[in-house]
Amino acid sequence: MAGPLKLGTGAVTRFSWDYSTRDPQLRELYEKGKAAQWNAATDIDWSPELHFGVPLDDLPNTIGARNRRPLDSPVPPGLWNDYRWQYHSWLSSQFLHGEQGALLATARLVETVPSIDEKLYAASQMADEARHVEAFSRYVDLLGVSYPVNPALESLLADVATDHRWDIIYLGMQVIVEGLALAIFRLGHAASFDPIIRQITRLVARDEARHVAFGMLALRGYHDELSGAERAEREEFLKEAALLMSRRFRLEEVWDRVGIPVDVGVEYALTDPDFRDFRRLMFSKVLASINKLGLLTDGLREHLRELALMRPTGVSGRR
Repeated sequence: MAGPLKLGTGAVTRFSWDYSTRDPQLRELYEKGKAAQWNAATDIDWSPELHFGVPLDDLPNTIGARNRRPLDSPVPPGLWNDYRWQYHSWLSSQFLHGEQGALLATARLVETVPSIDEKLYAASQMADEARHVEAFSRYVDLLGVSYPVNPALESLLADVATDHRWDIIYLGMQVIVEGLALAIFRLGHAASFDPIIRQITRLVARDEARHVAFGMLALRGYHDELSGAERAEREEFLKEAALLMSRRFRLEEVWDRVGIPVDVGVEYALTDPDFRDFRRLMFSKVLASINKLGLLTDGLREHLRELALMRPTGVSGRR
């Protein structure tokens, strides 16, 4: 496992001496967050046995590791079961790393956001993120096989954690990282073959939905007040974030662990229709949020099409 990542943040700490409620919707979300707290140690049944590597042929599908091996897959039949397990371990490990990123980013929000309503909710979210780290860390330990943080994810987390603009923390963490995690949970990881991870993702997804809503509420109308140059900076940030998150799903670490030439595996991940449809569907939830914030510019749309995260103009779907 790699050593700790140390970053200088240059954060601007903001005290707010106005303790009155200025945003009833944020306060309502704060109340919901307090009422929905759960305990990773007692609200998850950790008793089912988990044996890494057992045959999964007759068990349900996980995203990126289909139940049945595609004919054009670079993974030979004899390695298919190992690939499915390795992918599951890789994805669970990345969830763990992302949750720590969310924990640290939310701590930054408590420090830097201007209003007391935002500070209160961000503080409650910190408790959520600590619980998520606890749950995924325990699960990865049960698996007995783990992966270091994906370089693209680490790069984005570092960018978000060191940026002095509080709205960038919201965009990078609540809208993009947590939005993508929520999409993965809802698109199929919660239907995984393992009952423990199904419990974890169900509970975490419930929290993540509130976190995404928090970011959207906090950013309402904010970017309308920015100058053209400031909006252009946000566009560049979103382009870079989309690039990094698309690179995250090339699965280099998985191909290498399974013994598949990395360039062959990456080419397959980039061109396989199911992989591409999965990435587009996953990003569609995030893009809807970006569009709602008024930040889905023509330049960003073109960038996303070049990354195959949006369908080309005039293409409605697969035949």
